[in-house]
Amino acid sequence: MGGNRANIEARPLSLAVVIPARDAAATLGASLRALEEARERFALRVTVVDGGSRDATAGIARKLGAEVIESRPGRGTQLAAGAGTSDSDWLLFLHADTVLAPGWSAEALRFARAPKNARRAAAFRFVLDDESGAARRIESFVAWRCRALGLAYGDQGLLLSRRFYEALGGFRPIPLMEDVDMVRRITRKRLAILESAAVTSAARYRAEGYLSRGLRNLACLALFFAGIPPKLIARLYG
Repeated sequence: MGGNRANIEARPLSLAVVIPARDAAATLGASLRALEEARERFALRVTVVDGGSRDATAGIARKLGAEVIESRPGRGTQLAAGAGTSDSDWLLFLHADTVLAPGWSAEALRFARAPKNARRAAAFRFVLDDESGAARRIESFVAWRCRALGLAYGDQGLLLSRRFYEALGGFRPIPLMEDVDMVRRITRKRLAILESAAVTSAARYRAEGYLSRGLRNLACLALFFAGIPPKLIARLYG
């Protein structure tokens, strides 16, 4: 019995990383390279779900060893399509402009190996690649939102077992707020925030203004909670 248990614990867990992308050539390479460290700890499979890119997204993904599948655009649709391409023990959903900080895979493995986490999910600590005070304020707000409300967004990644993912019903094919829809089903008590950082591009904040984009994100969240269809919210989000 002891030998069988040791063999089970020694078997590498399989991890499928799913990245929805559309015209993400500028950021995808860094996101994919940060995943390489996981090959030392997991049986890793990386799938980029392309939603109709007109740039070099697919070529970059293939060059860096990722599988590429095509899907109708829309993050919920793309995430669901990617999750269905493998039978890996664990799933990690990640945005194409998010780079996981070194050491993330060791923390992810500890989470995945803990039996109590079979029906729990984890997200990473939100960080923006910007040194401004405005970026730090956004990060502080996100930390509060996760702690108080259990609302981790997709740019923090989402790690969970396949069985738990399937029990939750998977990602729904909606164009926006698919991350909020999922974490609401997970519930705050079953969501952990890991110490490792998910460093996300602040390009949209810089382009639109931190205040303007922050207020628009809050407006989208409020509309979603009010029951407004995601297709209509997507028009506001752009």
